[in-house]
Parts: sequence; structure tokens; C-alpha cells
Amino acid sequence: MKRRIIILALVVLPLLLPTNSLAQSYSFQVPESTVDVFWNSDGTLSLLYEWVFTNDSNAPPIDFIDIGLPSNNFDLSSITAEVNGQPITDIEISPYVTFGVALGLGSNAIRAGETGRVRAVIPVVQQALYPDDDQAGYLSAVFAPTFFDSKFVRGNTNLAVIFHLPPGVQNEEPRYHSAPPGFSDPPESALDEEDRIVYIWRNPAARLTQEYDFGASFPEQYVTQPVQVEPATPAVTYDQPQSGDGVFAAIGACMTFLPTLICFGLFGLLGWATLSSGNKRRLQYLPPKISVEGHGIKRGLTAVEAAVLLEQPVDKILTMILFSVIKKEAASVIKRDPLALEIRVPQPEGLNPYEIDFLHAFAVGTRLEQRKKLEDTMVNLVKEVGNKMKGFSRKETVAYYQDITERAWKQVEAAGTPEVKSAKYEEVMDWTMLDKDYDDRTRRTFSSGPVFVPVWWPRYDPGFPRPVSGAPAPVSTGPVSSGPISAGQGSQTSLPHLPGSDFAASVVNGVQGFSAGVIGNLTEFTGGITNRTNPLPKAVTSSRSGTWKGGSSGGFKCACACACACAGCACACAGGGR
Repeated sequence: MKRRIIILALVVLPLLLPTNSLAQSYSFQVPESTVDVFWNSDGTLSLLYEWVFTNDSNAPPIDFIDIGLPSNNFDLSSITAEVNGQPITDIEISPYVTFGVALGLGSNAIRAGETGRVRAVIPVVQQALYPDDDQAGYLSAVFAPTFFDSKFVRGNTNLAVIFHLPPGVQNEEPRYHSAPPGFSDPPESALDEEDRIVYIWRNPAARLTQEYDFGASFPEQYVTQPVQVEPATPAVTYDQPQSGDGVFAAIGACMTFLPTLICFGLFGLLGWATLSSGNKRRLQYLPPKISVEGHGIKRGLTAVEAAVLLEQPVDKILTMILFSVIKKEAASVIKRDPLALEIRVPQPEGLNPYEIDFLHAFAVGTRLEQRKKLEDTMVNLVKEVGNKMKGFSRKETVAYYQDITERAWKQVEAAGTPEVKSAKYEEVMDWTMLDKDYDDRTRRTFSSGPVFVPVWWPRYDPGFPRPVSGAPAPVSTGPVSSGPISAGQGSQTSLPHLPGSDFAASVVNGVQGFSAGVIGNLTEFTGGITNRTNPLPKAVTSSRSGTWKGGSSGGFKCACACACACAGCACACAGGGR
């Protein structure tokens, strides 16, 4: 109604305005866009859209935004929206989009040359799921984010589409559909705050003038309400090679036209690449949701928590925890191979949750139980880091802790005397371990001595004589000696000394020893963690795809992903351009 009044005013008073203003239309960019798609257990769909609009300097204000929705079965009264944190109260059925709503920004319109962040929540969209064509007992969930008229939007968009599967779906059950060109395929996978499996597709150079379709399938047992059972007749159905067909076609061509020896060579190369990719995937324990960028640096992480954020190897992180509980006098090593700890009772105050979990793991009997507990320790630690990183920028935070690591090493390396170097190393040792070049850098720094052994070192090395007093002792580069060493006039200690290179080797080899003697195969152990913190997405393979003409007056189409019943497309039509 407001737009009609304005248009009427322009007709009545044309001479008061520049002639070209009548023809002026929206002209803007959308540098960032994210849509969270929640597939609910009652069969409905919930959407959370967030866009960053940058209005052109010579363009009229962006005062209305149209959002296309998958169907006309949505609850208008439950929709909420905001622009730059200010509520949008003018939310109506869109007169420009067949299935959609219009957001009237009113006095908070994004003016020429300004940037605005718009957020919209659509809690209830009905009839979003359909039976899967390729797997009995599965449902197909396909969605296309709303897009805009090419007359109004220009430039690329960093687009993220995030599927949240229904509660209860297990890691090995869902399947993702093939992604549009330019998007991550396979998608990233994670668990959200409600432990729902999440698929994330990204494209830093997407075009919001283009329709992109994303899909997943999962068992129907996790949806309690009935879903649409009569799919619409597709306008076009055709055979299109998918990823599975491509493999078989390649095999056929290979056997037909190439020598057998070359085929075997290609198979071997393919097998090697698959194995390498699988092993690399097992080591990626950090959930992708931590990579969903927020703003600002998350300060206050411990060195162990920072190691998780920096995706350090699991054996190094567990060794860092071992050093930490020893330094806090919560445990002592009584045997190095296999590693056995004497755990202090009662425990000292101030232990972190991951340190308590670590000690509980070494309190169990069998090595198998110990590894399971250590896996639980790492899973809990990864989840805790994810919780602490909510709302913060991973990129900025990683750079912050990398800088701390580098400054820690420089302080050690710049020390003028062995005494100062040893004291500084003891102070920042946990941070130096975050360096990817930690092994070589430690050996280079302590290739010669003397150094002062930390006072807690005998609790780490059971073969190292314990000092008579609590003072640290200098270590020379000579052979091991158990005789007294002068620590200053009027004082003596019985702490033996080691060559500096041996001291460095003992520190570095602690990580390797932990891996070999406690957790066993590092890739398999980390893979167990990855399966729980960053579950592997599963693909579907299908030989058919279809195109379905929706009910939009603009005749928009939904190109369904593989294994999607054509009527199962939950597509959004074009909007956002008046």
C-alpha cells in the first residue's frame, strides 16, 4: 500500500523530481548470504536467512525485500525479521512472488552507499518432504535458496547453505545429493548445538541471480507426521550420467580402448588416491561449524584448547595434557612404556575438565578401556572448543594464537643465558608446542647446553633422579652424572644432568611415545573421534534427474538433485527485486 501511494504521488507531481528518478530501480550487491534449513521431525521446514546488502551509491533505498518460499503453506504470523538489529514489523504476502513474503524495511531502509544486515526467520513451512525415489523407507529433502532478479543485484556472493537434519538421525544413515557446480562436494559435515547432523555447502563466488538446488535423504522413521505422497508429474524427465554412472562408464571405456596394463595402473592410482583421501579425512576432527565465521577474537583459550582450534595432531594434544597434569602435580609417570600414571588423591584444585577426563582415562584397567576414555576426552574437548568459539571469528582467533606461539619461541631463542632460556622455556612450553615445526625447533634450540631442568621433570621421567631440594639444577652437556652439582655458593643439589640434545629428544619423543604406547594407530584413533565430531557425509547415486515446473507465475523451475523425487523439490522462487 505504501508503494502505491508513493507511485501516485510521483504521477501527480512529476515536475518536482528529476526525470531519470522515475526509471530508477534497485541496484545492490550481496557480498554474504547464509541460509540455515532445519528439517523438523514433524515434517515441516524452518528457515533462517541472513544477507548482507550493499546498496550502490546512486541507487534508491532498499525498502522492500521479497523472499521466495517452497510452498504457500507457511505461517505468516510466525515470521520475524530484522535489519541491523532493528525489528521489521511490516511483513506481508509478496505481490511479486507466487509463494513468498515481503519485508518492508520502512524507516530502516538501506540507503544509497550503505550496508545492511537483514535476518529473517520462517519457523513453519508445510509439505517440505517427499518419498525418496531411490531408497525405500527414505525421505527426500531438497531446497533452493531464494534468488534475485539480475536487473537489481550484481557481483558475487559468499553463499553458505546449511542443512540441519531431523533429530536422532545417525551418522551412517543420511545421504547428501550432488551439489551445484562451484559448491563444496561433498559438503562439510558436523553436529549442531542440538547434536543434529549438519551438511554445509559453500561457494565464495555464487551468483544470487541463479537458482541452486541442494538435497539430502534420510530414513522416514525420524519424521512423525505424514508427508506428501503423490509427486507432481515432472515436465521433463531425462537420463543424465551421475557420479556413479561416470565411474562405470570410465571403466567400460578403459577396458575397451586402453591396454589392460594401463587400466590396472589407473585402478591402482585411483585406489591410492582414495586411501590417501580417506586417511586425511579421518584426521579432520574439527567440526566445520567452528569455521562458520563470527566476529572478533576469542581470547582466554588454554594452550590445549588453542591446539584443537589449530587442528594439531591428537597425539600432540594428549601429550600436552599429560605435561599439564604433571606440572599441576595431579599425576606422575611411574612407567614410560607402556605409559602408566600415579594419580594424586585428592586431586589439586583448578584442573580443567579435559585434564580430569584424562586422569579418569588412566584410572581404568585395560588398555582398550583407556583408549575409549581418551577418545571421549578428545570428543568432549573438541565440543567445548566449538561452544567457546560461538560468535567469534575462527580466522582471526587462529592468527591470534599463532602469534602467541611465535612470540613464545622468540622469547626462548632470544634468551641471553642458559638459566634465562630454561626458565623462559618452562614458562611457555605449552605454547611452543603449537608450532607445526615444534620437533625441529626444539632440537635446534636445545642442541647444546647447559640447560636447567624444570622442577617437575622427575615426575615426567621416572628414570630421572629426584632432587633433594625443590630448586632446579643446571644440566651440562657432559655424560650423565649422579654426583652433586653446585647451584651457587652455600647450596647443593643431587639432581643429575643430561646433554642438552638428550633433554630436547626426551621432550620431542614424548609425543611419539604417547602415540605408539597409548593410543596405537594415530589415524584409526583420530578417525574414531572424527566420526563423532565431524561425521562423514554420505552420497547418493542415481541415474535419473528431473525438472519440475512449479506454480510460480514466473514459471520458475526446480532442477532436482539425484535421488530426489521430482515433486520433492522444496524450491524458492525469485524474489528481492521490485
